[in-house]
Amino acid sequence: MSEQSQNKPGEEVFEGDYRPSSPEALTSPGQARVDPLQTEFLIRLADALNTTLDLQTLLERTASLVRAVIDYRIFAILLLNDRTGDLRMRFQLGHTPEVERMRIKIGQGVVGDVAQRREPILLNDVTQVSNYINANPDVRSELAVPLIVKNRLIGVIDIQSEQPGYFSTEHQRLLTLTASRIAQAIENARLYTRVARQAQTLQVLNEISRELTSILDLDELLERIGQLLRRIIDYQMFSVWLVNERDRLLEARFATRFGERLDITVKLPVDEGLCGIAIAERRVVNIPDVRKDPRYHMMNPETRSEMAVPLIHKGAVIGVLDIEHTRTSYFNEDHERAVTTLAAQVAIAIENARLYQRVTQQEQRLERDLSMAREVQLRLLPPAKPQHRRAEFSARFVPARTIGGDLYDFLQYDENRSAIALGDVSGKAAPAALYAALVSGIMRSVSNQHLSPSEMLRTLNDALQERRLDSQYVAMLFAVWNDENLTLQIANAGAVQPLFCRSGEVETIKAEGFPLGMFPNAEYEEFSLATQPGDSLIFFSDGIPDAQNSAGEMYGNERLIACVRKNHQKSASKIAEAIIGEVAKFQGKRERFDDETVVVLRVL
Repeated sequence: MSEQSQNKPGEEVFEGDYRPSSPEALTSPGQARVDPLQTEFLIRLADALNTTLDLQTLLERTASLVRAVIDYRIFAILLLNDRTGDLRMRFQLGHTPEVERMRIKIGQGVVGDVAQRREPILLNDVTQVSNYINANPDVRSELAVPLIVKNRLIGVIDIQSEQPGYFSTEHQRLLTLTASRIAQAIENARLYTRVARQAQTLQVLNEISRELTSILDLDELLERIGQLLRRIIDYQMFSVWLVNERDRLLEARFATRFGERLDITVKLPVDEGLCGIAIAERRVVNIPDVRKDPRYHMMNPETRSEMAVPLIHKGAVIGVLDIEHTRTSYFNEDHERAVTTLAAQVAIAIENARLYQRVTQQEQRLERDLSMAREVQLRLLPPAKPQHRRAEFSARFVPARTIGGDLYDFLQYDENRSAIALGDVSGKAAPAALYAALVSGIMRSVSNQHLSPSEMLRTLNDALQERRLDSQYVAMLFAVWNDENLTLQIANAGAVQPLFCRSGEVETIKAEGFPLGMFPNAEYEEFSLATQPGDSLIFFSDGIPDAQNSAGEMYGNERLIACVRKNHQKSASKIAEAIIGEVAKFQGKRERFDDETVVVLRVL
């Protein structure tokens, strides 16, 4: 049977059997009235506990309720920091800011003694206690009770008065009763705060992850990481160290100290310091006080706590986030979880930025190489056109890219004869340009033999067979002009058939053959064409008729013939310019698909 069931009729019942020691105690000055007041107090306390999950509000209400029944001078609720093992004031009334910042170890002073013993302590005269922490010289009496949840200490309620013997055993019972009720409420409020903070942190991490993936400049990315990280951790020093695999050193790519950029030129071995430990053990290293850790490599004298977080990408540690603060034990488990989650995204973002940086550098290097290659290719083109009394020559070359696979050349045989070559190498850009340079070099090396068109094509084909490259060939038209008898000898190795224009009538010269470099021992047919003054011959690559406009239409042979017919009375250079100009106008803003080359011979 419970003690309450054994009470005599008419005897008052007290919650938890916290009854006054004597009837006089209920009415004596400065004492708590716990008979009718206790029930009202418990109702008000329950209401305070049930209507809020905000820790600060809960503690303020608790302080007000306690003051209504115990007229204390100084009030404090201290909560235990599980990580550091000390008690810190979470709410107080009457203490100075210096006292509020105190950290009390378990067993230290009255409060620490209560936490260690898990029992209330009532002191009528604190000056008689040896372990009393004299935070306020005016205090004379003190009452402290533990806050316990599920047999686990979470903190202490401490009240003080300037009057000796102010607190009674009834005060002790009432405060103990209060502690038993609010301990679980405090734990719930703290849990709610942690969950809310974690939800907010996850939201921030999600926002940060999305933003980081959009930054591809490494320096900008690292600076932004430092800014965004502050939304999670209010650090004071921050740096990003990246691993130099070749030298096995850590290089500081970004650092800030008290909000100012810091230039760190020192390089650290990857196996030294707290960053080295984070790399070696692939985990967060959280040091409460670096002064007590011999592994610490001092960079900032003000640093007290430090957290080093490895950046791991595809199983390899690429760097470390180093976060520092001037307060000891500043970084907690929530910080560790948040920054560990963020580190994975940071590592990916850094690798993407570095990859983009390498690609950009390669592109810039390639652009320089292509620019030089274009300069070389242009120098390989004939510096001057043949000069004959009865014929004029002109040429235009427009590459689809910086460099192209089309080639043309003029070879002076003698004062009456000049050779014309126009080729189109398979493929585009650098490979095609290099192959075109090879063909041009071979052709010029045998030009002093004054070969006929068919012999020249056969010689080039044999030479390319000796230097055969898979899927590489060149379509070429080769012709020799004789200024003495106004004849043109032509042989074709798979190139576009040229046009012949006389008095505005345009026809195609039916010359065919295999491209150079495809088949060994190939033979090429040769034609001889008699001309007369006013005639024009137009050699062109397939980039001219194959040019497309924005609607996907091809320029075609019909438009080309019409252009030649319209300009047939003009000079060779005017005809070439007209063709290139009309093709460019037809294409509009559409990017060129293929190289465009035109060579015009006009009989005078």
